[in-house]
This record gives sequence, C-alpha cells and structure tokens, in this order.
Amino acid sequence: PSTSSSSTTSSSTSTSTTSSSTLTLTTSSSSTSTTTTTTTTTTTSSTTIPCNYFFNQTTYAVGTNPSSVAVVDVNSDNKPDIIVANEGSNNVGVLFNAGSGTFSAQTPYAVSSGPQAVAFVDVNGDNKPDIIVAISGSTKVGVLLNAGNGSFSAQTTYAVGTNPWSVAVVDVNNDNKSDIIVANQGSNTVSVLRNTGSGTFSAQTTYVVGSNPQAVAVVDVNGDNKPDIIVANSGSTKVGVLLNAGNGTFSAQTTYSAGNQPYSVSVVDVNNDNKPDIIVANYGSSSVGVLLNAGSGTFSTQTTYPVDTKPYSVVVVDVNSDSQPDIIVANSGDSTAGVLLNAGSGT
Repeated sequence: PSTSSSSTTSSSTSTSTTSSSTLTLTTSSSSTSTTTTTTTTTTTSSTTIPCNYFFNQTTYAVGTNPSSVAVVDVNSDNKPDIIVANEGSNNVGVLFNAGSGTFSAQTPYAVSSGPQAVAFVDVNGDNKPDIIVAISGSTKVGVLLNAGNGSFSAQTTYAVGTNPWSVAVVDVNNDNKSDIIVANQGSNTVSVLRNTGSGTFSAQTTYVVGSNPQAVAVVDVNGDNKPDIIVANSGSTKVGVLLNAGNGTFSAQTTYSAGNQPYSVSVVDVNNDNKPDIIVANYGSSSVGVLLNAGSGTFSTQTTYPVDTKPYSVVVVDVNSDSQPDIIVANSGDSTAGVLLNAGSGT
C-alpha cells in the first residue's frame, strides 16, 4: 500500500490540490484479484480583491467659482460643518453637517466682490467660531460674527490693501484676542488689524513686502513666543519674514530666495529640531523649496525638490505615521497631487 498527497498555495491567488491513490493486490493459488482505487482531485481557487479606502465623492451645490474652504463645527453640535468662499457669486456658503457624513444645502451669506480666502476663529470671545474673509475684488476684509446655532450676522468690513488674497487670524500681541493678518496682492503689503474687543478691529497697520504677496502664514519662528509673519511674494523669487518686535508690531521683512513665483507657504518643523521651517510651492519653477530654520528666525538657503507643473498649494503633515511631516502639493498645471515623503533630517 502507498499514499501520496500534494498541496500548493500562493499569496494572492491560492490553489490547493489533493490527490490520493490506493493500490491493493491479493494473490492466491487459484486466482488473482487486483483492486485499484485511483486519483481523487479537488481544486479550489480564490482571488483577493483590494478594498477601496474611500467611496466615490458626493457633491453639494455651492456658489460660483468656490476658491477656499474650511471645516469647523459652527453650531456646537460636535459635527464639523463646511464653509466655502464663492468667489464668483460674492458670498460665503455654510453647509451644516446632517450626520453620517452628509450635509445640508448651503446657506449663503453675502459679502463684497470676489471672496478669495476664508478663515474661522472666535474673534469676540463667545466660544463660537466667526467667519473672516479676504475680499480680493476690493480693499476689504469682512467679519461675520456667529449669531448662534451656526447663523451669522451681516458682514462688517475693514479697510486693507488692494486685492487682499490670503488671511490668517492669530493673536499677535499676546492680549488673548485674535487679530487679522492679510496679504494684499495688489499693493505689495501685509496688513495687521488688531482685535479691540467684542469682535471689532483697529485700522490696519501696513508693512511693505515683496511683489504680489500671494500667501501668508503667522508662526513663531525665533522662539520668543511671539508669532511672526511669513509671506510668499509671488511676483518675485522671494519669501519674506517679518519678526514680531512686540505688542503686535513687526520688523521690516528679511527676504530669502525661493523659486520662481512662490504661490503658497507652510511653516512646520520638518527636521525635528523644534524650530519651524519654511516650505514653499514655487509655481513658476515647478518645484517645492525647503528652507531650514537656522535659529533666531534666520533660514538656510532653500533645498529644492522637483514636482509636477505649476504647484499652486502646499501642506505639510505626517501621512505615513513615522512622526516626520511629509509634503503634499497640488500641481495645477497637470491636475495632479504630489506626495514627498520625509526621508529624515528634513530631506
């Protein structure tokens, strides 16, 4: 008697085969009997199908030419809502979270001509986020106070420079009230409007920067616990750094070379030395520049990384859970998004 069996398995497609054979031979003087049972085969195949991590998009109608979006809980129901600046229809839309990741139809709030960028911060100390919008078709920023339950008052406008393009809302003078900082693309300035209490703001103080400031960030880069201004000057090859001199006033900008047409800026510590670095999307040279913080608010010469054409916006966040922030860039010239993983030490 003899028995044999075989089995074969692969990781993505598995096939198992079982064979059995039994031979019994009996012999006597008068007769010979042979009984043979041969070959039973069973084959089973399975294929692993990769799972999708996201469902297809669900779209929600908003205004014309939506240019900026923020996500924050505006009605205190512990569900984040969507707020969008509709540049072409001169309004801001609020879409309430209806639960299970669905959203209501937008509620529009009229603003002035050409809302370009939107931010959400509580500016009047009532623990409800308010809307601050840079209105690029004018010389204004608009403030819409949260009236409760996610409804908003009519905008109050404040004068800034020409074509305000980017806005940040940060306490720059350590009075525990959030102030408005705006990059004015048409007048080559940055405006600072200090919060005077109850969600009202002082007249702007302006600081000259480079040509066509496209984006602004406000972060403490020199470790003095006072937030500084970093601006991408898209009409040049420079980023500007304006150090906070105290009480919400700022020094003249110091410029650092970037690529051609720096359009977007992010300020994050990418090399784990507890000093925030500058990351800039260079629209005109199809690159991302990294300027490491050399200490005391000064920066090294940029290291450039090629990306696809016309990078328009950049964010920096750890996407692969290695505790090192990575670079994600939106490339408007060829409709792609690029991911540059941090290889360590800010490279």
